[in-house]
Amino acid sequence: MRMMALGGLALTISGCSSLVQVPDKTIVDQPSVSLSDDWNTTGDTTGLNAADLSWRSYFPDPQLQTLIESALQNNRDLRLAALRVAEARAAYGIQRADRLPTVAVGGQAARSRVPGDLNVTGRPVIGNQFDAYVGMSSWEIDLWGRVASLEEAALQSYFSSEAAERAMRLALISEVATAYIGLQVLDARIDIAKQTVATREESLRIFKRRTDVGSSSRLELTQVETLLTQAKLLSAQLEQSRASQAHYLDLIVGIPITADLQPTRQLLESGFPPLAAGIPSQSLTARPDIIAAEHSLRAAEANIDAARAAFFPRITLTGRLGLASSTLEDLVNPDTNNAWSFAPAISVPIFDGGRLRNNMDLSKVRGNAAVANYEKTVQLAFREVADALSAQRWLKEQQAIMTEALVIQEERSRLAQLRYDNGATTYLQILDADRDLLNTQQQIIQVHGALMASQVTLYAALGGGSNTPQTETADQ
Repeated sequence: MRMMALGGLALTISGCSSLVQVPDKTIVDQPSVSLSDDWNTTGDTTGLNAADLSWRSYFPDPQLQTLIESALQNNRDLRLAALRVAEARAAYGIQRADRLPTVAVGGQAARSRVPGDLNVTGRPVIGNQFDAYVGMSSWEIDLWGRVASLEEAALQSYFSSEAAERAMRLALISEVATAYIGLQVLDARIDIAKQTVATREESLRIFKRRTDVGSSSRLELTQVETLLTQAKLLSAQLEQSRASQAHYLDLIVGIPITADLQPTRQLLESGFPPLAAGIPSQSLTARPDIIAAEHSLRAAEANIDAARAAFFPRITLTGRLGLASSTLEDLVNPDTNNAWSFAPAISVPIFDGGRLRNNMDLSKVRGNAAVANYEKTVQLAFREVADALSAQRWLKEQQAIMTEALVIQEERSRLAQLRYDNGATTYLQILDADRDLLNTQQQIIQVHGALMASQVTLYAALGGGSNTPQTETADQ
């Protein structure tokens, strides 16, 4: 009889599986991202591997390190990302628990009264029932891999959220470093503007005395005043920009920046170590956002497998083993009061209004969306690295040109002053020369800051610190 029951169950499963149209085992389109074999730009062919270089090693400025540490501890966006990782880990634990049966220990006591007209004795009957048992409830036998696929999808989603949190961490480090550099650049520009204001105030004092004694005209005095007001205006504009930049740095760091953490010129003067871009196909694999996209793609494929397995019959087991008695004293006698039940169940999808088919289609659409997101992430990563390398190349050339222009403007200003002192030209020549000199001084600092910012961008674009040991990144 037992063999006949098992045979009947097998025939039932095989017969029921033909009642529904099971989709073919197909997965989403495999990603194929066309990338160049190089970065299409010239850059340093030698240097350090960004993925093997921790941010502490790449950003040696102690004040910047303190700001980055504070940002990693206090930034709200990063905190939300960490909470999403914890959420995904808990969701995976819940899904993993479905692979194992749920076993519980329980007991109950019941007392009931049956009226006389409802039993054969014609008299009211009072009955007692006491139970103690160990039970297993609705454990699914995963013949088709549905539960395993859901567990795999939850695991890959957890890995994806973890990689996304690392990507946000790297982006935050880059953002803090870039803002810190921007603050240093503004400080340097403000210093030049203040020096220019002081110099032109002294020139105005001299020209006022010369005008009073009649050795200079009123027109020349107004030209000197024009130079001074221009320098003061620039200084005020730079102070406004610095205040805004400082507020932005406070926001991303998560706490107000104290006086001892205000930037110095050390980073602008020391710079960063050179990085090797390498081959795109190898360099980009270290980026945590690409790793996150890969895990999201695997999660989508696992969800497709789970949606396909839902078309097959689902078998669940329920059972309990224990003791039952009408009196509490006899409950502990296992010889006469043992009780058990075993209830396997099978459910077969026959008609569901298209729910399973649409769920399968939805899983495939989400899978193809994951493919598109993966391809987009890789292409964006390639562009970010290429842009950073291109920026470094052309900013270095601009820096060389601006350095040469600064020498020319300084000589021009000196010659204009000399010609004016000898009466060979008007003060208008000095006005133009000094204005161009100030613009050149400001621009060369801006170009230097942009070059350093591009180095920070390159470090992040190459997945900076992604291959460092967990002990190195744990406190970051």
